[in-house]
Amino acid sequence: MEQMIQSVIDFIKSLHNPETFAHWLSSGGVILITGIIFAETGLLLGFFLPGDSLLITAGVLANPANPNAVPGLVLFELQVALTVAAIIGDQLGYFLGRKTGDAIFKREDGLLFKKKHVIEAHAFYEKYGAAAIVACRYIPIFRTFVPFIAGVAKMDYRKYLQWDILGGCLWINSLLIVGYFLGQTKLANSLDKIILLVIFVSTLPVIIGGIKKWSTNSK
Repeated sequence: MEQMIQSVIDFIKSLHNPETFAHWLSSGGVILITGIIFAETGLLLGFFLPGDSLLITAGVLANPANPNAVPGLVLFELQVALTVAAIIGDQLGYFLGRKTGDAIFKREDGLLFKKKHVIEAHAFYEKYGAAAIVACRYIPIFRTFVPFIAGVAKMDYRKYLQWDILGGCLWINSLLIVGYFLGQTKLANSLDKIILLVIFVSTLPVIIGGIKKWSTNSK
């Protein structure tokens, strides 16, 4: 069992490695990373997938001025395919929430599923309302679970869809464009450090929230 858990941990670590991304982009191109973005946003078990860092890397390697650019990888095609995948993925999450939402709160923790992620996403949604649909795009785990929670809460679908389209467009295009312009600078040679910075910044709200919660509980 311990060996199995360690294998899963090693696999998840490899998902945040720029060399892994480069391999994916070279072998599977747009289709493969479109599937990854869809899975991260639409499937509850996809929360561990590397959305932010993958988008930055894709932008870098789509720039023909970068020495490691992947042939045939075009920024505009990435923007269209990944934006559509992110929006459709969220629709799946929303409708899963509407259909099975109550049952998920009774589900026991498993190797990949943790009930606390659902509870934390629910608190985030309750605090920020519709704006959470946009904000959660930039926060790992929350971007997987908040659409689901919006479905559980039976948020008006038209309102949800408007905010979700806005959030999907902003998230995908901002990170791809940042990566694209980094691709023609010397910073692209430190892609592993950039990815670590992106992961740290994107998880900062979760870290701050955890510290506040711990501080409140310890009083």
